[in-house]
Amino acid sequence: MTGIVSYGTYIPYLRLKVADIANFWNKNAREIEKNLGIFQKSVASADEDSVTMAAEAAIQAIERANILPTQLEAIIVGSESHPYSVKPSSTIVGDILGVGNNYQALDTEFACKAATAALELVAGITKTKNIYGLVIGSDTAQSRPGDPLEYTAASGAAAFILNSQNAIARVYAFTSYSSNTPDFWRRDGQKYPSHGGRFTGEPAYFHHIESASLQLLEKLKAKPGDFAYAVFHMPNSKFPTQVAKKLGFTPKQIEPGFIIKDIGNPYSASSLMGLAKVLDIAKPNQKIFVCSYGSGAGSDAFAIETTPGITAYQKTIQNKVADQLDKIKYCDYAHYLKIVKSRNYHL
Repeated sequence: MTGIVSYGTYIPYLRLKVADIANFWNKNAREIEKNLGIFQKSVASADEDSVTMAAEAAIQAIERANILPTQLEAIIVGSESHPYSVKPSSTIVGDILGVGNNYQALDTEFACKAATAALELVAGITKTKNIYGLVIGSDTAQSRPGDPLEYTAASGAAAFILNSQNAIARVYAFTSYSSNTPDFWRRDGQKYPSHGGRFTGEPAYFHHIESASLQLLEKLKAKPGDFAYAVFHMPNSKFPTQVAKKLGFTPKQIEPGFIIKDIGNPYSASSLMGLAKVLDIAKPNQKIFVCSYGSGAGSDAFAIETTPGITAYQKTIQNKVADQLDKIKYCDYAHYLKIVKSRNYHL
């Protein structure tokens, strides 16, 4: 079994309140907050993008792993907001980290599950070869001004280093479920993504997460109660809460990894950041269930178990996910729009 030897996260300190967005568009802020279960979202600054955030998360993961950047032999960056259409983010990150040249570099795209797809790929590589592989989910999530997505589309990054030895957690099983479901899309050259509104719920998010989750549970002959924690992709607060309940997971299992209320939906980083938040507090030999979702559509489900090494690892790390969630500076909607317009690679 391949294992997680380290991880790191980066959450921009800027926050935009849902109420500020709603008030600008003359919408009912309280109703929107209630419906989405979110009150603020993280915002990348004008000098930040998915690559800079990916590098920040990766630096943290490398330092915590106590390895040299040159020991990495694979880097995969999953995102739907890569700065370049034709130029990889992974090689830029590798150069920032000082990895050298002897590594496999790859970018992945699959909406909000681009990074969990990468996690499956690197898990396979590290299982067959004794190498260090780096997986990163990073996004400056995009939304048309005034679109419902604007309330939740956030920014952030999560990085995981995998290896077959010295693991703090083992990835002991995973599975995927995919279909051609056009719930969210952006054609080449379009400035902003489009979505199917309510269609993104039942036939898309719920169907895929339920299918992937049930498939994994059946594969393992396991039940929800076998897991101490569960993390589901968080486009809002209601969807993961409802799907967890339907599958048989309890609020106690999902609450520790619930980040949506504090920072919104950082797309490819969402489920992995929830996993990182759980790993910050998990005890040895506890099982964690993780299921992502990517529009288009698909879900990746993972079964992970912590090792005795998690305790010593937790004692050495600083700037945990909870610490980053608490580091806040609010910006107003006008400042937010200036930042969005400054990202010329999207406009």
